Amino acid sequence: MHVEERDSLILDLIGKTGFVSFKSLEASISASPATLRRDLDRLEGKGVIQRVRGGARLVDDEAGERGDVQSLAGVPFHENIDRNRKQKEAIGRAAAALCQPGESIIIDGGSTTLQMCRHLAGLNLQVLTNSLHVVSALLPQPGTRIAVPGGSVFREQNIILGIGGEECMPRVHAPRLFMGAAFVGAQGVMQADVVLAAAERQMIDRAEWVALLVDSSKFAAPSGSVVCGLDELDVIVTDPDISDAHVRMIEAAGVKLIIA
Repeated sequence: MHVEERDSLILDLIGKTGFVSFKSLEASISASPATLRRDLDRLEGKGVIQRVRGGARLVDDEAGERGDVQSLAGVPFHENIDRNRKQKEAIGRAAAALCQPGESIIIDGGSTTLQMCRHLAGLNLQVLTNSLHVVSALLPQPGTRIAVPGGSVFREQNIILGIGGEECMPRVHAPRLFMGAAFVGAQGVMQADVVLAAAERQMIDRAEWVALLVDSSKFAAPSGSVVCGLDELDVIVTDPDISDAHVRMIEAAGVKLIIA
């Protein structure tokens, strides 16, 4: 089980009552006690939970309201950027080839969608993005116009998100969306954090065409907050290691599959 999957399960268990015992975690999650302790230490270091005797609880609501904790569940960007790097670079290149000169697009934050940017030079696109990494990658391109939403900056992912479902997107017509995901399965496209899932749902609702950029590891053991069903996607771009079963799942959903 991947670390982001365990994090999601831990937060789901804590979220039911605000507290979870260590024994309950051991009974519910397939991981060693040492691994679970490291998971709890990492989540506490991010300010998401607080370790207490016998288990863990959510951080104080008062602290959250003050904005002391500005973090999302899931793997921080700096830990994720080099995972399956070659596959992500190929996926980004293939996705960029889908763009037409002069059009407006939305690029969702993520380590795979970031790989599109270097291939967009000279297309004179207008790009709406919630990712500060994407902004930095596009800034050297004089013909690329960049727009960002309002909201709060989440430092570990380096993205800007509206809180509490607020609509912070500028009035830019960008009908084509390129997005990433934490997991993909028969249940649909998922993210580890409900705030990120809600923000991506807003993007999908604005888009007329949606491409999902994920390496093949994202198809393993899905869990988390559902962003959309597979049938809401137009294209999935992934790498050659995707299993035959997942290829059939995508085809059954009527989604075009591009192997990068």
